[in-house]
Amino acid sequence: MADVQRGEIPFLSVAELGRLIKAGDVSPVEATEAYLERIGRIDGRLNSYITVCADEARQAAAVAEREIAAGRYLGPLHGIPVAVKDQFDTAGIRTTYGSALEWEHVPTGDAVVVAKLKEAGVVLLGKLNLSEFALGESFHHPGGQPRNPWDLSRNPGISSSGSAAATAAFLCATALAEDTGGSTRIPAAWSGLTGLRPTWGLVSRRGVAGVSWSMDTVGPVSRSAEDCALTFQAIAGYDAQDPYSWNVPVPDYTREIQGGVDDLRVGVLREKVAEGGLEPEVRQVIESAVAQLGELGASTQEISVPIVENAGAVSKCITDMDGASVHYERLKTRIAEYDHNTRVRLLTAILTPAQAYHKAQKVRTLIRQAVLEALEEVDVIVLPTSPTGAPLLPEEAGIKSQEDARSRIAGVRNFTGAFNVAGVPALSIPCGFTGDGLPLSLQIVGKPMSEGLLFRVAHAYQQTTDWHLRRPLLGD
Repeated sequence: MADVQRGEIPFLSVAELGRLIKAGDVSPVEATEAYLERIGRIDGRLNSYITVCADEARQAAAVAEREIAAGRYLGPLHGIPVAVKDQFDTAGIRTTYGSALEWEHVPTGDAVVVAKLKEAGVVLLGKLNLSEFALGESFHHPGGQPRNPWDLSRNPGISSSGSAAATAAFLCATALAEDTGGSTRIPAAWSGLTGLRPTWGLVSRRGVAGVSWSMDTVGPVSRSAEDCALTFQAIAGYDAQDPYSWNVPVPDYTREIQGGVDDLRVGVLREKVAEGGLEPEVRQVIESAVAQLGELGASTQEISVPIVENAGAVSKCITDMDGASVHYERLKTRIAEYDHNTRVRLLTAILTPAQAYHKAQKVRTLIRQAVLEALEEVDVIVLPTSPTGAPLLPEEAGIKSQEDARSRIAGVRNFTGAFNVAGVPALSIPCGFTGDGLPLSLQIVGKPMSEGLLFRVAHAYQQTTDWHLRRPLLGD
C-alpha cells in the first residue's frame, strides 16, 4: 500500500485518497476496513451512526476494487467511504429518520442523492444520526445522543448532528446532510467543517423525508472546500420526477474552485458582524477572516440588510408549520411516540394562526428581494454562521424560559435563516476557535447557482489557513 499505513487512511482528504485509489496505491477495500475499524473504536463515544453497513460496505469496496483494476474508473469518488444522514432512503437498509416511529423502516429504493453517490462509485459506510424527522432540537435520540468530537459535552449541530460528528471525527471521508433552516451549515460550524446549503432546487429531494417543501435542500458536509466540491459534484443536477428541481446545467465545480479571489467584492453584513452582538473573541475571528480575504486580493466593504433581523422568526414559523402539515395525520394517533421537544414544536405550529404563516411568507419575499439586491452590489456576503461555538447538550427536555424560547428563534437561526428563506446558496467554513477550543465559522453567501464561486472563495482562504486541518483529540 505504497507509503500509506492503514491507520493513516481516515485522515486523508477525499481528494488525496481518491488520487491514491486511482493510482492503485490504496485499495477501496483497505480504505473501507480502515474506516470500519475507526468507527468501531471511536463511535461509541459519539453516537454519530445509527446504522453501520459493514457487510454492504465491504461488498461495495470489493466491487470498486475490481472495477478500478479492470480500467473502469468512475471518477474521484470511486471507492471513497462515505456516509449519509438517516433522512435519506436507502434500498434494503434501515432508514429511521431519527425517530422511534420509523425505527424498523426499510425502504425499497434509494433516494436520488444516494443513487447518484453509488453511480459515482462510493462505498456507503452507513446511516448517520439526526434530530427526529430532521426538525432539530430533539432531546431524546433513539440512536443515542450525538456528541461533538471537539468536546463530548457539546452539541455537534442540529439537525444533521451525525453527519458533522462522523466527518469531524474522521469516521467517514465525507457525508451528506440536509439543510432547511441551517441543518448543514450549523453542524459544520459547530464541528469545524465545510458545509454547503446549495441553491434551492439544484439537488433532487426525491427519497428524502421532508420538513418544508420550499426550503429543504441536500448538501455535503466535508473537511475542506475541495472535498465539499467533489461531493457536491456527484449529487447536483436535474431530476425530472422532482417538481421542485431546476433544469439547469451543472458546472465543473472542481475546475471553478481554482480561480482565487482577486478583484472579488466581499460584503461584510453589518447587522451580523458590527451590530451582531458577538462576543469579542468571535468578532475578532470573523474580522481576521475577512482581513485574510483582503490579503488574498478581494475588496471588502460593509453592507447593510436590516430586514435580516426578522429571518430567524420567519424561517422557524414556515419550517414548523410546514412540518406540522407533514405530520398532521400521524399526530392524531401516535402523538405520544414523538420526542417531547418535537411534539411541542409540531403542536405549537398546528395551533399557530394561518395569518402568521401568511405574514411570514410575505416577509420572506421581502427578505429574498433584499438579499438579492445586496448581491448585486457585491459578489458574496460574509457573516458568522453561528454567533457562538457549540452549546452544551441539554440536560432535560422542554423550554426553560422566555430567554430560552427567544434564543431558539433569534439565536443561530437569525444568522442562517435569511439565506434559506431567500433560496440562495451559503457555505460555512471554519475560521478559528474560541478560547475553550471550540470551532468558529464564516458563512459565505452568493447569488442563486453560484456554488462554484463560494467554493472558490473558501478554497482560496483554506490554502492560506489551517483551521480546516486541525483535529479533535479523540485518543488518536
